[in-house]
Amino acid sequence: MVQGITIREASLADIETVLSVIRAAFDADEEAQLVSDLLSDKSAEPVLSLLALQDNKAVGHILFTGARSEPELPASMSILAPLAVAPHAQHKGIGGKLVKHGCQLLSQTGTDVVFVLGHPAYYPRFGFKPAGVLGFDAPYPIPEKNADAWMVKFLREDSGAVLRGKIVCADTLQKPEYWRE
Repeated sequence: MVQGITIREASLADIETVLSVIRAAFDADEEAQLVSDLLSDKSAEPVLSLLALQDNKAVGHILFTGARSEPELPASMSILAPLAVAPHAQHKGIGGKLVKHGCQLLSQTGTDVVFVLGHPAYYPRFGFKPAGVLGFDAPYPIPEKNADAWMVKFLREDSGAVLRGKIVCADTLQKPEYWRE
């Protein structure tokens, strides 16, 4: 575990720092472009963008964007995408701190449910469960072999009792290539 990590909300002034962390983490520009597009997409609101700092240097970022369901349900929903940690800071608990802190902040602001398409061995340690078997369809079909990668976390104990449906995300994420794990 890394000591001395601070997590704060990223501002518009942080955009280049955020994008550089994402480029380093994924060794590509595609995810950085996705984040840039999501941050300017009105259909992604409400947005929670968090930056992890160690010794005042950015080492991680997580983005949560608003979502809804069809049929429309009385719940506030969010999608986690993406989570990025700089290569030199990976495997030290920074990603977990970002996930936990983000979910805590979302819960405090009234979000009921968070979805993620991610590694099925990583996210369950933070309370995520396979979403498809619980009645939540991803914006695009997930191949059966990757079905467990589509996950949900209930931020309120009672929020899963009446919820079911197809999840609709921000316009920027409504592309089939983002839904292949």
